Amino acid sequence: MTKSELLSKVSQTPDERQLLARVCDQMDHANRGVPASTPFLSAAQQEAAQRLIAAAGSPRHLWSGGFPDAERKVCAFLPDWQEESDWESPFTALHCTWQSGDKLTHRDFLGSILGQGLDREKVGDILVGDGACDIFVFRELAPYLLQNLTGAGRAKIRVEELPLESVAPPEKQVKTVRDTVSSLRLDAVLSTGFSVARGKAADLITAGRVELNHRPCVKADRTVNEGDVMTCRGLGKCVLKEVSGLSKKGRTMIVMERYL
Repeated sequence: MTKSELLSKVSQTPDERQLLARVCDQMDHANRGVPASTPFLSAAQQEAAQRLIAAAGSPRHLWSGGFPDAERKVCAFLPDWQEESDWESPFTALHCTWQSGDKLTHRDFLGSILGQGLDREKVGDILVGDGACDIFVFRELAPYLLQNLTGAGRAKIRVEELPLESVAPPEKQVKTVRDTVSSLRLDAVLSTGFSVARGKAADLITAGRVELNHRPCVKADRTVNEGDVMTCRGLGKCVLKEVSGLSKKGRTMIVMERYL
């Protein structure tokens, strides 16, 4: 199968085809004996890349985002001569600190980084804690950010490089929601997960702000199953953890987790 045929088989949108063409290039480098890796990929991009890798016969590769639960990850393709234990990560971590009185968010740090003219694909997860933040970036960007990333939001920050093994991700805060829904339609489940009116949930879906399992979904009547992940721009992420059967009133009992 040619590269063009492979891309036509697995790509679902023009943007996805462009992304997967770049992934193909990295696979080709590894086939020629040169270690290669992708930029940081979002969850949706990882899913698309995984489809491509499977269709290409699952060449040797590994995923890494700096810690086990990372959302943004790099896919590294390994030549035949290279063992996984010999693989060197193309990214490092930056540790940022500031006065504890300043409340900074993920958006503050991402805005400051992108404001430097850098590409989002060169930056991995941004882990904001109390008075500190760890940021995964490609190694070639680290010297520039160490010198030029001096603030986030309205706060002055201090930045130093941190070995990957020293990163301690903050514990994820999750809220468990137990409720009943009239059906497992996406708008009904989303309404429960984010505590918004069902009509509002439907509007968010049709406006293109919702992803189901990391892929855009504009159909409010799409059925949601156990384990499905829903994300909504501006609201965050929630997961349908359990479908528990029917209540006495004939409604479906569900358990959801919302990431805070």
